[in-house]
Amino acid sequence: MNLITQVRFLLKKEILLEWRSKYAFNGILLYVISTVFVCYLSFKTTPPLVWNALFWIILLFAAINAIAKSFIQESKGRLLYYYQIASPQAIIIAKIIYNILLMILMATIALVFYSIVFQNNVGDVPLYFVAVLLGAISFSTVFTMISAIAAKASNNGTLMAILSFPVIIPLLMLIIKLSKNAMDGLDRSVSLDEIGVLCAINLIVIVISLLLFPYLWRD
Repeated sequence: MNLITQVRFLLKKEILLEWRSKYAFNGILLYVISTVFVCYLSFKTTPPLVWNALFWIILLFAAINAIAKSFIQESKGRLLYYYQIASPQAIIIAKIIYNILLMILMATIALVFYSIVFQNNVGDVPLYFVAVLLGAISFSTVFTMISAIAAKASNNGTLMAILSFPVIIPLLMLIIKLSKNAMDGLDRSVSLDEIGVLCAINLIVIVISLLLFPYLWRD
């Protein structure tokens, strides 16, 4: 099979497994709804800065729960099966695409539910949604790559935290700045730099994953 066929096969497998068990989706959905509800009981009304910060805290931990275990939870038998039927590039691309689709779905649901529960303070809703999409994609690419690295270590939980911190903090700063611009209703040209940098970081992370994962896979 060529690369595209392998990616399509692996992606279909991931979606079918999730559709049958719905373990990740239901777990994250329950986390998002319960967290938003607890925040509502605690704060009732929030100023725009707190509204934005709470949303990204919820989305960040939802991403950690959904994506951080991408490779860690895979059994050795299933990894051996992947080794025999697909190239490492196809495996990491399929994982990234699946996690992006999952996070976009969860981020959209979280934003809609969050906006219903709390009063929506966003000045430019389309731009804020773009920030949410870029944030979901960024979390997916970064945590998928780090999960692949951490899966090869014995103490993978600690390694996940150590590797994630220096990468995710700059991303969060850019995402929060972009979403803050959307909340303030600023001209969209002001946010072009943040959008460009986020797209560039995602592209770099994907390229690094494609270069690094084959060496990890051989081990």
